[in-house]
Amino acid sequence: MAAEKVETVVAGNYVEMEPEEGNSKSTKSKLSNLFWHGGSVYDAWFSCASNQVAQVLLTLPYSFSQLGMLSGILFQLFYGLMGSWTAYLISVLYVEYRTRKEREKVDFRNHVIQWFEVLDGLLGKHWRNLGLLFNCTFLLFGSVIQLIACASNIYYINDNLDKRTWTYIFGACCATTVFIPSFHNYRIWSFLGLVMTTYTAWYLTIASLIHGQTEGVKHSGPTTMVLYFTGATNILYTFGGHAVTVEIMHAMWKPQKFKLIYLIATLYVLTLTLPSASAVYWAFGDLLLTHANALSLLPRTRFRDTAVVLMLIHQFITFGFACTPLYFVWEKLLRVHNTKSMFKRAMTRLPVVIPIWFLAIIFPFFGPINSTVGSLLVSFTVYIIPAMAHMVTFASPSARENAVERPPSFLGGWAGLFSVNIFVVGWVLVVGFGFGGWASMLNFVRQINTFGLFTKCYQCPPHKA
Repeated sequence: MAAEKVETVVAGNYVEMEPEEGNSKSTKSKLSNLFWHGGSVYDAWFSCASNQVAQVLLTLPYSFSQLGMLSGILFQLFYGLMGSWTAYLISVLYVEYRTRKEREKVDFRNHVIQWFEVLDGLLGKHWRNLGLLFNCTFLLFGSVIQLIACASNIYYINDNLDKRTWTYIFGACCATTVFIPSFHNYRIWSFLGLVMTTYTAWYLTIASLIHGQTEGVKHSGPTTMVLYFTGATNILYTFGGHAVTVEIMHAMWKPQKFKLIYLIATLYVLTLTLPSASAVYWAFGDLLLTHANALSLLPRTRFRDTAVVLMLIHQFITFGFACTPLYFVWEKLLRVHNTKSMFKRAMTRLPVVIPIWFLAIIFPFFGPINSTVGSLLVSFTVYIIPAMAHMVTFASPSARENAVERPPSFLGGWAGLFSVNIFVVGWVLVVGFGFGGWASMLNFVRQINTFGLFTKCYQCPPHKA
């Protein structure tokens, strides 16, 4: 009887960061709700799909040149499914944590729950510290990668400035994300972001097929273990975008409905990544090994310029997605998170952008940095830690009996769920972190030795006199 009562307790409706606006029927209020105040299942889906595939769309053909066509396709399907599984685990742990807190009458209306707080509430301070370390470091470098991508892309429209100078400019532009309160306010941006990546993906596909194969094209991948596992970890990074799952769930009016949203978003993303990466690799083959950004190989047309501009806007949006959780952590550290003054919070957030800006200038290695972040940070942040945390949380019979969310029936109960989690931990630890870390670090060091730190223009063709 007690178990039945527990199952009926779910995280309910709430207002997140903004104050109640009443039932105003004014045009201004309606427009604000339409473009600014999002919390539905559809908003969460747009946020997940838009955040999952950003600049990495342009580096997947590079990964295919390292892996070969067959391995590239299989790794996308495999890691897409694995990423959806661990996103599901994170959502289960969030609802479990929030349900327990709501039974204690905790009010979250002026507080955004984050992943490290879920770990703290369910497993204690050591898990909290571990989650905070990996999550913040990953999101920091995730923001760095978006900034690097901005400079890399704009260069293909305007090469009068080197990529480092463009990084300075876009760093200042991306700093304006401090004025976006929370994921609750990304409604229109998430929708537009997905439209932009959809256009870019199909542009890459169609433009490559129209271009045809380059003369003497070779498809020799995989050639070395280093390249193979570097490419694999870039795909691990691609489908590891759920480090912001908790914040996206917290922006929902009914977060318990999140369970399958990430899986459905991943299925849509695969309709973008598989055709585009396959087509570009088919057309250019081994040339991609020295051209991490797929746009660099396609002839300049108004369609390519449109793709560049749309990706720039989308990278601004994704920078906000990656950086907003860091803003929240910083606000909580300085004890201004609960203030109602958005200006005060924005000014407090600005110092967070400075190290991101600096790191993007030091390591401008568009492409190789994705694999390095994927193996060393994504592997733990969104695969190993969620799977282990789920097992430890529900290790005791009483915890399983009172669990808010039961295991999916097709897995055969708790034993099946634990088996999947053990496989995820083992695979990612050995293949993702072990082999992937070894390969990606070798490749990353090679980029430093070849181009140097603070390089002005990574992989730029020589200027014609």
